[in-house]
Amino acid sequence: MDNEIQLISDGDGLTVIGSEMDVERFLVSEGLSSKDLGLRRLKSVAGTGAVVAQAGSDIAAESACWVKLTRESAQVVRKYGLRESSKTGLSTGVVKGPKGQIRGFVEFASKPRSLLGNPAALAHAAGIMAQLAMQQTMDEITDYLATIDEKVDDVLRAQADAALSDMIGAELVIEEAMTIREQVGRVSEITWSKVQATPGTIATTQAYALRRLDALAEKMERKAKIGDLAEAAKEAESKAQQWLAVLARCFQLQDAIAVLELDRVLDVAPEELDRHRLGIRIARQNRLDLISRSTERLVARLNAAAGAANAKVLLHPTRSPAVVQSSNHVVTGVHDFHGRLGIESGRRPSETRRWAAAAAEVRDKALETGAKGVGAARSLGTETLDRASSVKDKLSSGIAERARRWRGDGDEEERDAEG
Repeated sequence: MDNEIQLISDGDGLTVIGSEMDVERFLVSEGLSSKDLGLRRLKSVAGTGAVVAQAGSDIAAESACWVKLTRESAQVVRKYGLRESSKTGLSTGVVKGPKGQIRGFVEFASKPRSLLGNPAALAHAAGIMAQLAMQQTMDEITDYLATIDEKVDDVLRAQADAALSDMIGAELVIEEAMTIREQVGRVSEITWSKVQATPGTIATTQAYALRRLDALAEKMERKAKIGDLAEAAKEAESKAQQWLAVLARCFQLQDAIAVLELDRVLDVAPEELDRHRLGIRIARQNRLDLISRSTERLVARLNAAAGAANAKVLLHPTRSPAVVQSSNHVVTGVHDFHGRLGIESGRRPSETRRWAAAAAEVRDKALETGAKGVGAARSLGTETLDRASSVKDKLSSGIAERARRWRGDGDEEERDAEG
């Protein structure tokens, strides 16, 4: 492929294919860290059946690396102007440069014998990319669960509900299937038959965990008194993380089933692999949306409770900060949970309003109101005095006028008497 780098993006990851030296130089030049795509698996499907008739032995790449699509790696997709296919949803392209220095985009139509011109191999590459993206999330969930004091397995075993206890069995079956896949390199009919019934069990457990989180949110909604809010927030603090852990484990196992499912489809119906990958992508996003709505509702109620508590900190100097503290603990946990699953999270913890700050604010408002009152009183007093002076002047003027008139009338009577 003479210094060519083939790029494939599915919206979750970016695959870089080429000679080992060129791929390495490209990744270093763009500052990207990667994982091995599994070129052996890609070549195995390209060398069998109808695929070999399309591609022959031209998939001679030495290296194929997968990069998780982040804000930084997404810039590479835009930088090289990859072309998106409306049919597959994949963005592809070729970049080329002498001595491994990438110079610009090259239209792929001039390279019909390359990997990107082989629909079956491209679909298989996209399937592997989807598997790697889900396995990346599975690893991040494993790290997330390891940081939680209360292990998810302990939470599940502590529940009397049959749906939760059944999930432990489903978990063991799925982990066994993933181990066999890792050793064999495929998912046989026997392996797949073991895990076929597990999705229903996991879905039931997920629904149960979501209902528990919704119940915590509803309890927060029904409380108005600070004391009741403090108790409800404390309960949410103790239980929310447990149910988030259960949800995380459910999502992890659902991704594992999807990984197994893609391998199984490749074995029995490779022509349906691309459509199946798109279907899994849509179903996965629907699960994320469902989880996001439930957890965001809980966060909204906790933030509202924190706001209400801050507004009454003067009356409840101990309980109000407790509400905020418990709320923030849950909100931070939800934010971390969202990050592990790839959910955009816009809400942040609330600040605790200190009693002294609230008292100072009330004092400042009182002083401001008092100053306005004094000014109004002064204005009213001046206006009253002015009015009083005006009335006094009018009265004095009226009395004087009557006196003059009276004196005038008396003089006229005296003149009449003399006449």
